[in-house]
Amino acid sequence: MNKQVISVLLLGLMSVSVKAETVFVTLEKDNALALIDPVEGKLIKTVEIGQRPRGITISPDYKVLYIAVSDDNTIKMLDAETLKIIGTLPSSDDPETFALNPKGDRLYVSNEDDSMVTVIDIAKKKAIKQIKVGVEPEGIAVSPDNRWIVSATETTNMLHWIDAKTHEIVENTLVDARPRAVTFTADSANAWMTSEMSGSLMILDAKTKQISKRVQFEVPGVPKDKIQPVGVVIDKDNKRGYVALGPANRVAVINAKTYEVEKYLLVGQRVWNLAFSPDQKRLYTTNGVSNDISIIDLDSQTVTKSLGVGNYPWGVAVKP
Repeated sequence: MNKQVISVLLLGLMSVSVKAETVFVTLEKDNALALIDPVEGKLIKTVEIGQRPRGITISPDYKVLYIAVSDDNTIKMLDAETLKIIGTLPSSDDPETFALNPKGDRLYVSNEDDSMVTVIDIAKKKAIKQIKVGVEPEGIAVSPDNRWIVSATETTNMLHWIDAKTHEIVENTLVDARPRAVTFTADSANAWMTSEMSGSLMILDAKTKQISKRVQFEVPGVPKDKIQPVGVVIDKDNKRGYVALGPANRVAVINAKTYEVEKYLLVGQRVWNLAFSPDQKRLYTTNGVSNDISIIDLDSQTVTKSLGVGNYPWGVAVKP
């Protein structure tokens, strides 16, 4: 086989791989799920999903989508290929955000109205425990080593450290005002948490359960009260983290070693949540007020495209 034929075959394989990627976005005010082809740069279709869908994630094998349908008081399970509903999970009232454990067999749901975290056994489609936490739990994450579930409570201003084996709270950490989202580094050593009211990012040491570093954001030309950090993600190599700054309409790029802000990327209005492509070459943002998503190329650290998706995009998940 000559070099030219090999090159053509490789390009074909790369094209198929990239084009297969699908971005799923929940549309809170359309009661729908949007499907986007990010390579072609187009909205494929929208599918009615239920009343006020918000939180969304995908199983580790990319076969099942989980969507919190808040006003229906349930979490729906969808086949990620056919989008047919294959099950529902009990979640208590008004589910908004949730976290899937690394094995994909437990779902931990924040119930704001009840000040609870609900633990769901996915195989049994059954709630096996409710954990009382502070007032208005929202941000929630499971450490990659499956040691900790952490729940951020907006009104109590705390991060609750829950043992993943016993489902008991081990420690409570006082954090900055109105914590919104939380995620772990790939090595489970640190949790990154955003504070909407303080305009800050806190780095917490998983061993001490205390804040080891605090990052403040200052965007030239943007009033401080418009800088409201919400969604946060960290790349798998622990090289950079990215924080959605809400009505500041920016994503902050943070060096994960020095915790210095490297730059601010201008995206759509009221940027809310973030998700990497499976190969972590791109980052997708949901922009609630401008009703679009932004696509960020992570090699060049630039916003390459914005796509209209529907009314009030909220959550985002990606399938290869």
